[in-house]
Amino acid sequence: MSLEELSEITARQFSDAYGRPPRWIAAAPGRVNVIGEHTDYNDGFVLPMAIERYTVIAAAPSTNGGTSVQLRSTAGNGAVDIDLRQRLSPAAKGAWSNYPLGVIAGFEARGAKLSGFDALIHSTVPVGGGLSSSAALEVSTATLLETITGKKLNAVDKALLCQKAEHEFASVPCGIMDQFISVMGKEDHLLLLDCRSRRPELVPMTDPAVALLITNTNVKHELTGGEYARRRAQCEQAAKILGVPSLREATGVMLENARGKMDDVVFRRARHVVGEIERTVSAAKFVRASDWPAVGRLMQASHDSLRDDYEVSCRELDAVVEMAGSIGAAGGIFGCRMTGGGFGGCTVALVRADAVAAISERVASEYERRTKIKPSLFVSRPADGATVLKG
Repeated sequence: MSLEELSEITARQFSDAYGRPPRWIAAAPGRVNVIGEHTDYNDGFVLPMAIERYTVIAAAPSTNGGTSVQLRSTAGNGAVDIDLRQRLSPAAKGAWSNYPLGVIAGFEARGAKLSGFDALIHSTVPVGGGLSSSAALEVSTATLLETITGKKLNAVDKALLCQKAEHEFASVPCGIMDQFISVMGKEDHLLLLDCRSRRPELVPMTDPAVALLITNTNVKHELTGGEYARRRAQCEQAAKILGVPSLREATGVMLENARGKMDDVVFRRARHVVGEIERTVSAAKFVRASDWPAVGRLMQASHDSLRDDYEVSCRELDAVVEMAGSIGAAGGIFGCRMTGGGFGGCTVALVRADAVAAISERVASEYERRTKIKPSLFVSRPADGATVLKG
């Protein structure tokens, strides 16, 4: 479904819900990280792309005097009413409304004068699959508020406002990648983001013969013991032993020389990060050259490292990557890896566009046979970032 078609559907749903047509419509995409996992909090590089899945918000001025905002979602989570006369604070922990609520609070903190409006949110970004449905909701909200208030933010400020909303209202300590790509994505381009300097660089991926196939394993393993926090602490410990501010400043030679000074697990965590930063920069170079076999090899090496050194994969993710490897370049797959934080969620594969149908059918059938779980697959080319569709 095109974004224009999605916009029309959302407009009709708004009219059905509120009895009048919307005045404004804004949208923002989800994302998939092509390579560069667990590098963001180590000041490294990431290489995401915006996907052709969107969160769309249709809105119109409220009819109750302009003092409140009503949010509804087609996901059927009920209506949320926000009184603009009161100081905004987070709703209950885990409430979906905290994401747009934090963005509204961010605009108010920047001096934007908000009048009441009614809004309907519709999304095709899968929830819980590691494709940044939360960032898509935040950035689409911010784009809508820019249109309503006339207060335009530069791209970096807009992304950081949305990140702050997720930190302070949703209590999720996310990095900057998700919001940056949702704001700054460009059709036929990936985004090489330096997480230390926050410098974004668009990387052309104009070859229509390739695309990214995303497979949602539809599993998310619940973990105990603070796995992510533990890995972050292990990275910080490795950097301290190496005498560098972060693993961004480390090299493979430095790490090998210091191997005897650190625990084996800490060494392996650091080895993943140092190698992944190098792989990400190299992958951007090969994307520019349209060297798809080279990109695919780096994606496979990334998965191997995430599985063995960082230990954040799981049997379902590994199963998809193994299937992709058995299909190989001869069958149209250059490389495949888990994407996102791990322990479930999605894989991303670089594939020949003309082989997508056959690959999808084979992977879906084999995965369900192996795991007894039905996966969700879709293909995407690099998409544009946030946009105003009516305003």
